Amino acid sequence: MHANPLTALWLVWRIQTLDPDQSTGKKLTMAQEGSDTSDAFTGSPLRFMQAGQDMAQQFMAFIGQAGNPGAGVPPVVDPQALIALQKQFMDQQISLWRSLLTRQPGEPETFKVAADAGDRRFAAPEWRASPVFDYLHQAYLLNSKFLKDLVELIPASDDKARNRMRFLARQIVDAMAPSNYAATNPEFIKVALESEGRSITDGINNLIGDFGKGRISMTDESVFEIGRNIATTEGAVVYENDVMQLIQYAPLTPEAGALPLVVVPPCINKFYIMDLQPDNSLIRFMVDQGNTVFLVSWRNPQEEHGHLTWDDYLERGPIAALRVAREICQAGQVNTLGFCVGGTILTSALSVLKGRGEDVAASLTLMTTLLDFSDTGEIGLFIDANALAARESAIGKGGLLPARDLQSTFSFLRANDLVWNYVAGNYLKGQKPQAFDLLYWNSDSTNLPGPFACWYMRNLYLDNSLRVPGKLEMCGQRIDLGALAMPVYVLATREDHIVPWKSAYETTRILGGEARFVLGASGHIAGAINPASKNKRNYWVNDDVKIDAEGWLTAAEERPGSWWTDWAAWLKPHAGESRAARRPGNAKYKPIEPAPGRYVRQRAV
Repeated sequence: MHANPLTALWLVWRIQTLDPDQSTGKKLTMAQEGSDTSDAFTGSPLRFMQAGQDMAQQFMAFIGQAGNPGAGVPPVVDPQALIALQKQFMDQQISLWRSLLTRQPGEPETFKVAADAGDRRFAAPEWRASPVFDYLHQAYLLNSKFLKDLVELIPASDDKARNRMRFLARQIVDAMAPSNYAATNPEFIKVALESEGRSITDGINNLIGDFGKGRISMTDESVFEIGRNIATTEGAVVYENDVMQLIQYAPLTPEAGALPLVVVPPCINKFYIMDLQPDNSLIRFMVDQGNTVFLVSWRNPQEEHGHLTWDDYLERGPIAALRVAREICQAGQVNTLGFCVGGTILTSALSVLKGRGEDVAASLTLMTTLLDFSDTGEIGLFIDANALAARESAIGKGGLLPARDLQSTFSFLRANDLVWNYVAGNYLKGQKPQAFDLLYWNSDSTNLPGPFACWYMRNLYLDNSLRVPGKLEMCGQRIDLGALAMPVYVLATREDHIVPWKSAYETTRILGGEARFVLGASGHIAGAINPASKNKRNYWVNDDVKIDAEGWLTAAEERPGSWWTDWAAWLKPHAGESRAARRPGNAKYKPIEPAPGRYVRQRAV
C-alpha cells in the first residue's frame, strides 16, 4: 500500500494489457512500429504497458480472491469486455499523451482528465504548472478510473464480495496517488524550496511525533480540553458504575416536561460529538427545548474491563440509567434516544425490560441506528466468518478490541480525507493541522471489551439475528423488537456510509409502534449533528412508511434546514405536563462531580 507512486502507475498501466489471447499485445506491437513522430512517442508508454502482463494478471487474481475468499480458483474475466475496456483505456492514454506533447503555450488542452467533484488532491496550480506533474496527475486519474472499471468486470459471488473488491481497489488506488509521495508531489517541492528545507525537518518531526502517539494527527489537539472548551453543557454526574457515568444536565428553562429524556450515545468514540460547542450542541438543544436530559457517558475500557459482555453493557448501561432517571424524576416512564450503536443497545435494553414486564419508554428516538443488519455498508466488509473466528479466538473470552484498530477502520472508509490528506500535509509539507473540534473528537477513539465486540459482530453484523423475534437471548430474556409498541422517531442520513439509510428505514417494519421516518442530508455525523440555528442543509419527510424505501423518498417532501426542529415538535407531546425544572440529582443520587465527568476524559490513543 505504501509503494512508490511511479511503481504504482507502472502497475496500473500494466493492468490494461491483460488479454488472454494476446491480441492486444499484437496491437501494441503494431502501434510501436508507427513511422511518424507522435507514433514514436506513443510507442514508449505502450511498450511499458505491455511489459506488465504478468504482474497485472497477479493483481487481478489478488483482487478476485480477496473479494471471493471461498473460491478456490481466481474468477475468470469476460475476455471481450476486458478487450473493450483495454481499448478505451489505451485510446484515452494516447489522447492524453498527445495532448500534452502537442499543446502550445496559451492554448487549451485537447484532452483533459478531471478529478471527481470534491477531490482536492490536485487543486493546487503546481500540478498544472509543469508538464511532468500535469501528465503525472492526469495519468493517475485515468489509471484510477480504469482500475475501478476493471474491478466491475471481475465476477463476484454476491454483493458483499463485489463491494469488498471495490473497497480494496479503492484503498490501493488512493494509496498510489502521486500526492502522497515526495518525489511526485510538486507542492512538497515548492514548500521545501521556499522554506529552505525547514518544511522537510518539520514533516519528519511531525512523523516522529505521530509514531509516538500511534496515530495520524488530524487537528491541533493542544487547543482543546474536555470540559473547558468542548463538552461544556452544565450538569453533574449523578450515578456511576464500572461501565458508565450518568450525567443529568442543568435546566436552561424555568419549566420542563414531567418525563425526562434519557440519551444513549455510541460506545465507540465519546459522547461529546453531541456536545462539541454551545452553538452546535445537540445536548444543549435538547435541554433548551424544556427537557430534563440524562446522558450515558460510557467508560473507556481498560484491561481490567476486558471481560465485559453485551449483557453487561445492557444491564449496567441503559437499564441502570433508565432506573436512576425514573427515580430522580419520580416518573413511571421516560423518553429515550439512542445514537448509532447506542440506539441498538438502547432498543435491546428496552426489549429486555419489556420481557420483564416493565414498559418504561414513552417514546423512542433512533439516530442513524441499525436494527436490521442485512446491509451494513462498508463496515460490514471487515466482518466475515473467518475474520470473526480469529477475533473470537484472540479476545472472545477476554481482552480488548483496541481503539487504534477501530480508528483505523473508520478512517480508511474515507482514506483520502482522513489518512492521505494528513500524510501529504503533516509529513510532506510539514504543516501543523488546524484546530477543529470534530476532528479532535474523531481522534478520541475508545477500546471495546472483546466479549462484547465479538458477540455484537457475530449475532448482529454476521447473523443479523436481532430482527428475528425470539432468536436472541439477552439478560435472560428472549428478544422480540416487535413487542415494543411505543412511538418511534427514526432518523437516517442520505449519504451515511456506516448506517445505510435504506437499512435504517427497515426499523419502521421491525418495531411495533407508530413510526415517523425522517431522512437528513449529508452523512453519518454531519447529517445528524446539524444545528437548527445555522439553518443549513435539508431533510425529507413522508408520513407513509408502509411503502418501500425508494417509494418513500420519491413521494417525500423536502424541507430546508435541520431535522432537529421536526424532532423537537414530534417529542413535545410525549414530554408530559410542564413542571418546575429540576436541578441535577436528589437526596438519594447526589451529584458526584460536574459534567462531563472523568470517564470521558480517559484517552485510549
